[in-house]
Amino acid sequence: MIALDTNVLVRFLVRDDEKQARRVYARFRQAESSRECLFVPLLVVLETIWVLESAYDKTRRQILDAIRDLKSMPILEFERDPIVQQLLTDGKKGSIDLGDLLIALTAQALGCSKAITFDKKAARYSFFELLT
Repeated sequence: MIALDTNVLVRFLVRDDEKQARRVYARFRQAESSRECLFVPLLVVLETIWVLESAYDKTRRQILDAIRDLKSMPILEFERDPIVQQLLTDGKKGSIDLGDLLIALTAQALGCSKAITFDKKAARYSFFELLT
């Protein structure tokens, strides 16, 4: 299996570089025709959230819709898929930063009871504890 880097997903989603976007589309079509799965690591999901928020000013809803659309593609296999699905579900409900939510969901899935942080906004979410 071949993994995807963040920049590949971003080119696919925002088409800000038409030449690279066409290359991504061609590679995705190739994977589809050969029934190949491409792997999306959780770190790539996190970076994609950050890039879409910070560089492209995408809204929370646009980011969640983009991730949902990616998850619907049969050629993409997400690391810890249930966590990504939970991100989509919980992300619609709350106001916690999507990156922080993904960190919390991942840590919880791995058995962590809390995360300590200096981020006052994240500390409003019950999983995070402000380190004072």
